[in-house]
Amino acid sequence: MVLESFSFSFVAIIASDMSIMNNVVTSIMHIHTYNKPLIKVIHHAVLITSTEAELFAIRSDINQAMNFNNIAKIIVITDSIHVARKIFDPSVHPYQIQSAAVLSELHKFFNHHKDNSIEFLECPSCLKWRLHYKVDKETKSFNLTPLYPYKSSWEFSKKSECDDIANAWKMMF
Repeated sequence: MVLESFSFSFVAIIASDMSIMNNVVTSIMHIHTYNKPLIKVIHHAVLITSTEAELFAIRSDINQAMNFNNIAKIIVITDSIHVARKIFDPSVHPYQIQSAAVLSELHKFFNHHKDNSIEFLECPSCLKWRLHYKVDKETKSFNLTPLYPYKSSWEFSKKSECDDIANAWKMMF
């Protein structure tokens, strides 16, 4: 079904994946339409959960796909289908802000034309399906080390605060 969608210019197929390395969350997505890759987007974040990163990636995917002319159907392929379900979960959960942001993007997409649709497909990494495997491999091999990773840690901020207090005491006495 997904491979048949490649022959239509109004379908955007998004392969998305995310990984965490060195406390840096990296999400990479590839957007394909009409049997060719259109765009590759990479996001990095520090100090967020993997679920938040995945929801942000899905939101970015939808936003990017909407920017292309004549896109009426979006197919999101991810190995985190449980995160996609959070978008449509009306109960109270800690990711409601991110879910609301994704729903806002979807609202714009559905209001653009009444026939617009979106599908979420699960593709576990172990299947090594061509579209998803490429993104999965990129996220696992992409190693971004922050310039100052220690400065964002709790220990560094406490040490800095203690040093400032000690310096203030030295100046006073």
